Amino acid sequence: MAQLLLELFSEEIPARMQVRAAEDLRRLVLDALAAEGLTTTEAHVYATPRRLVLLADGVPAMSPGVSEERKGPRVGAPDQALAGFLKAAGLASIKDADIVKDEKKGDYYVARVNKPGRAAAEILAAVVPAVLAKFPWPKSMRWGSGDATWVRPMHSMICLLDGAIVPFAFAGVESGRTTRGHRFHGNESFEVTDAADYWKKLKSHKVMILTSERVEGIAKQARAIAEDAGLELVEDDALLAENAGLTEWPTVMMGTFEESFLSVPGECLTTAMKNHQKCFSLKDPNTGKLANRFLLVSNLKATDDGAAIVAGNEKVIRARLSDAKFFWDQDLKRPLDEMASQLAGITFHEKLGTQKDRVERIQELAFQIAGAVDAVPEDARRAAQLCKADLVSGMVGEFPELQGLMGRYYAEVAGTKPEIARAIELHYKPKGQSDTVPKEEAGDTTAIAVALADKLDTLVGFWAIGEKPTGSGDPYQLRRAALGVIRILLENDLRLRLMPVMMKHATKLREAGVSFGHWDGVARLDEELGEPRPHKAPHEISGEEELAKHLLTFFADRLKVHLREQGARHDLIDAVFALPDQDDLALIVRRVEALGELLGTEDGKNLLAGVKRGANILAIEEKKDKKTYEGEPDIKLLIEKEELALAAAIAAVKQDTVAAINVENFKGAMRALAELRPPVDAFFDKVTVNAPDAKLRENRLKLLSEIRAATLKVADFSRIAG
Repeated sequence: MAQLLLELFSEEIPARMQVRAAEDLRRLVLDALAAEGLTTTEAHVYATPRRLVLLADGVPAMSPGVSEERKGPRVGAPDQALAGFLKAAGLASIKDADIVKDEKKGDYYVARVNKPGRAAAEILAAVVPAVLAKFPWPKSMRWGSGDATWVRPMHSMICLLDGAIVPFAFAGVESGRTTRGHRFHGNESFEVTDAADYWKKLKSHKVMILTSERVEGIAKQARAIAEDAGLELVEDDALLAENAGLTEWPTVMMGTFEESFLSVPGECLTTAMKNHQKCFSLKDPNTGKLANRFLLVSNLKATDDGAAIVAGNEKVIRARLSDAKFFWDQDLKRPLDEMASQLAGITFHEKLGTQKDRVERIQELAFQIAGAVDAVPEDARRAAQLCKADLVSGMVGEFPELQGLMGRYYAEVAGTKPEIARAIELHYKPKGQSDTVPKEEAGDTTAIAVALADKLDTLVGFWAIGEKPTGSGDPYQLRRAALGVIRILLENDLRLRLMPVMMKHATKLREAGVSFGHWDGVARLDEELGEPRPHKAPHEISGEEELAKHLLTFFADRLKVHLREQGARHDLIDAVFALPDQDDLALIVRRVEALGELLGTEDGKNLLAGVKRGANILAIEEKKDKKTYEGEPDIKLLIEKEELALAAAIAAVKQDTVAAINVENFKGAMRALAELRPPVDAFFDKVTVNAPDAKLRENRLKLLSEIRAATLKVADFSRIAG
């Protein structure tokens, strides 16, 4: 078994591309080798700004030999057919083929070809340049007069198999055993004999090949410098990783800027320094406020201890912070209401109007749902009115990631109520799965109302115009918006009925001129969901109801994903959603939890089996008789003690479950439902449903229908697996 060392040395690879490129290199090379019969025992990849490296152990010396048997034409076939067979099989003469006897179909020729294995070096010499030629860089370039492309101009390639060079060429560069060290501290060529020699000489030429080593080195230096200055590092893992991708021998240094810049919100300064110069911010550990210091990461250790580097960065930082202060000062000259009025000039979507149109819809929706989330309706309306105003500010124009936060700052400077100012910032939350949601316990009820209104307007609006997510894309991030609604409601245990809210908002959209052509005129949803609505004819179902019902199924799908990640069963969610008027997500989850607890008991499992058995019998007989057996059974025809006991139990359970559900005691409803288990078991053990007497048979089928009706108070058991 041999060891493969492959290094691709080029001009600087963008930091954002390095991790993906290293993994692509491993995948593509190993897959290509495996296709040739060479599998490795272990492989690792590494990336620095100027090199991608693959180290694979356990490479076989040869690929395995292959024996092939190729069936040919029958004996006596035309010469043309024989010639084609010989050419395809690589035989010189038909005498080299074997004849297989076949009494039924006739004798035929067979070519048995043994292909010897190939040397690993020979395979690598073909595989590696083929991989490089089709490498999936997000962006690549040509240089010189050749046609080959790479992310940046290629300078050299090492390809050693157990220390021996594997010869090939790519982009005019031939493979060998030579590379270069650090651009400044080790910028000379050197040869390597194997992987161990490679690691040793890279280190001596000031190259840290391990990304983790560079990240750790930057973090350790930064924290030590901050501590020496009596300050604290503003932690930023993404910035750490980016600086590690920009350096091969990182050195951290401290710079300063004028204290006058600290009048600008700290997040603006931090963002400016991070985005423009990849610098870390520092803060006073006692006050938590930003200090007029920053840390930069250099790719060299300068002879003047970095004085010139620091001075150059201070000059650039000063200019960038001057821009930030200018934006801040200019934005403060305009009230948020004035900014909000300028939203009329920004198109949100050609079919949904401007950002100002959208804000007006969010205002009304936030006011409407404020009571359900214990927010002050007028505060919710005011916060919604201002929530997008900072989109036209100079600061957000420069740093879009500060939207919401800047609105809060501008509102606070203007003396706006604190809860309204916080709502402007928090209404975008949650921005992703790892992000937090505004919490009722923290006093963020106004933010909750605006956040829900913002996301529901997005969902209803895009549903109205037919712009729904597909399997291949979700350009408007509607799945994230739905998950945001779900998380806000569940994590705050909020009661909000979605159907009436969505239908009313859809009506507002129609009144505002949004076309509902996607929904009007056709009751498609019945067929899509398999849920007929016999109480309404298709022409009685409005476009608003169609939209809201369809959007509710989208919420159900996202809720399944969310709860499945927490260990809940998706079939239980289906069973609860199948009941009428199930659009209160917090209550649905509580039902699902209680149902799961019931089915986790022996009584629950047996009850499910009994209910399904009864439902199956009922379905078969109703289909055969072409009629339904709904309605209460005739008590006079209940002649067996087991059916009498079951009827009495059903009546009691119906009453108890309804009473428990009315006070939202779902665990109590499940306990009541469990009382059906003994009489159901006894009924199926002792009573013949399809009795010879037609009246008895019909009465017992009605009793089965009553079991179904009783359980439907809690969930649709037919949708539960098991």
